[in-house]
Amino acid sequence: MKRFMIIVAIFAALFLCFSQVQVLAADIGLAKKSTVETILKRGELRVGFESGYMPFEMTDKKGNFVGFDIDMAKEMAKAMGVKFVPVNTAWDGIIPALTTNKFDIIMSGMTITQERNLKINFADPYIIVGQTILLAKKHLGVVNSYKDLNDKKYTVTSKLGTTGEQAVKRLIPKANYKSFETEPEAALEVVNGKADAFVYDLPYCVVFNAQQGKGKLIFLDKPFTFEPLAWAINKGDPDFMNWLNNFLRQVKNDGRYDRIYNKWIKGTGWIKDIQQ
Repeated sequence: MKRFMIIVAIFAALFLCFSQVQVLAADIGLAKKSTVETILKRGELRVGFESGYMPFEMTDKKGNFVGFDIDMAKEMAKAMGVKFVPVNTAWDGIIPALTTNKFDIIMSGMTITQERNLKINFADPYIIVGQTILLAKKHLGVVNSYKDLNDKKYTVTSKLGTTGEQAVKRLIPKANYKSFETEPEAALEVVNGKADAFVYDLPYCVVFNAQQGKGKLIFLDKPFTFEPLAWAINKGDPDFMNWLNNFLRQVKNDGRYDRIYNKWIKGTGWIKDIQQ
């Protein structure tokens, strides 16, 4: 009996060892398939975004891509020791472009939503924003929040396929809603008297109001939604996700994040250099 128990113990130990080897091999195999390895071998970090979302990704008068996300992407490429490659992509096709490997990561002021999270994975949020309102001046004192716009007599605009559009449809369903391909088109509809309000992310509304809203718009700047923005990658890549979250933690604590934030989010000196 004693001998039998020893044999059983030996086989159990061998089985456990074999299982651990299998798990280790699987982990190594997964690591080799990581986007991180592909980026390092290629020597390039390909970043997907749609230029035009102030102050995150824009085109300056020289034709260069600039903005908060662009500077963060350049810091990321520098940390990897690779070249930063911008891939300007239409918003409505940006997730399919990621999933078909047209680029490695989306860095485009993308809000984490449960619907998007079914298709892609998000790193930890790098900034929290929310929807705000640029209101036609004629409604001063009459419309004080999004709730006051929930009436069929008001026309509200936003950009197609964004959380601004979702917020209008969910929280202001009675208003007449008009969607546009770009943020400026939607906001200018209010400036030109063709709509009553533009709903969009706080940072964009801050910049647009400073550029074109003076004397024409009322800025209701208290966000009425909670929207964490994050970088997005393909599913099934824990090594890349681990690297991104550690990179974000590092830049938020060594001064780089604050420098970029102060330049693009707090500052407005860059506006004069941006294409109109």
